Amino acid sequence: MMNYPRYGGHRRRFFFVPFIIALFFVLSAAVQYLWNMVLPDVTHLAKITYWQAAALLLLSRILFGNFHFGRRGGPQQQMQMRQKWAEMSDEDRVKFKEEFRQRHRHHDH
Repeated sequence: MMNYPRYGGHRRRFFFVPFIIALFFVLSAAVQYLWNMVLPDVTHLAKITYWQAAALLLLSRILFGNFHFGRRGGPQQQMQMRQKWAEMSDEDRVKFKEEFRQRHRHHDH
């Protein structure tokens, strides 16, 4: 199994947290702007404040899950999954695909 170097893991985290906070504030402003530009005219809903937009953004995260950007899992997890897949027999792969379809069937509708 390959070990990937951690290029400045602590420094990256130091910049990542403020970036996420700033992103939340920018997305809240975007939600407020879009809501106030579209919904009052289309649905006759009231305009919202910045903090109401921030609350809506948090509520949507709670109700609908994380905001995922890119692939889930790091390179190590992806490599491990590829290795497991390569070691599976054809019958195991068919069984895995069927179980995956059964678990994720509700996404097709």
